[in-house]
Amino acid sequence: MKKVLSLVLALTLCVGLCLSLTGCGKTADFTVGICQLMEHESLDKATQGFTDALTAELEKAGKTVEFDTQVAGEPNLCSTVVNTLTAKNVDLLMANATPALLAAANATTNSQIPVLGTSVTDYNDTFAGNIPANVSGTSDAVPFDEQAKMMIQSLGLVKGDQVGVLYCSNESNSVIQYNAVKALFEAEGIVVKAYTFSDTTELQGLVTTAATESKAIYVPSDNTVADNDSVVGTICNEKKVPVYTSYGGAICYASLAIDYYELGQETGKMAAEILLGNKKPADIEIKTLTPSVSYNNDLCAQLGITVPEN
Repeated sequence: MKKVLSLVLALTLCVGLCLSLTGCGKTADFTVGICQLMEHESLDKATQGFTDALTAELEKAGKTVEFDTQVAGEPNLCSTVVNTLTAKNVDLLMANATPALLAAANATTNSQIPVLGTSVTDYNDTFAGNIPANVSGTSDAVPFDEQAKMMIQSLGLVKGDQVGVLYCSNESNSVIQYNAVKALFEAEGIVVKAYTFSDTTELQGLVTTAATESKAIYVPSDNTVADNDSVVGTICNEKKVPVYTSYGGAICYASLAIDYYELGQETGKMAAEILLGNKKPADIEIKTLTPSVSYNNDLCAQLGITVPEN
């Protein structure tokens, strides 16, 4: 009898444990995987805006969401991160930065898991004009012609002056921006020289050379530079060379840039529409934000740059 009772008790505990584990296995209505290229202020803000907005939108509908956020650290590791997330059968993938978006799109060709990108400059160029049906998102593209005009006017650049463009050659979005600003500056007689690197160990020497040879430095929305922009800022400030970044940040004397938290929020709202069954990625147009002008007054004072009154 004791053996029978012990067996019954063991079976009861086993069933209870299984039921408990089953309940713990699904703690939310949706699971969203996030692949972020690397950690730096702009991408971090975009991810935070995304999770905040999606959580809020789903709460309005009485639903909950669980996030699995992973940082690749470098472009060639994005595929590993994305494959890990797709193996978990997430309901949606958010890819933060161009390499992450490419990895997510490639990994979902057959599964058709919805993919939303953010902090991506040009979707058409990224996918050679053929954006997959399961992909949409937000773009951090800004009007490059207005950025070029802002630099020329605020720095008093004239024909023959050189602007150095600093970017990582491994980032396709940076190449797009370089080609755009190069054409715009050269149309005004400004000399443009690219200072490119593939390894961050090259950065200090490259920035020193760029600051020595150029009247100003332009940095596109380059994730690798942004992750190491304190190096750029320190060297350029010592040499009294102004830095203009496409993404904003503390090292730039001025910028015409977007708010990456707001960019993430817009992406989160898109995700809510998809998860709630209201729209498919193919129904959602790529969205950009209106950038705003800002000047770093303290840095401008150090560099002798006059901040416009308006």
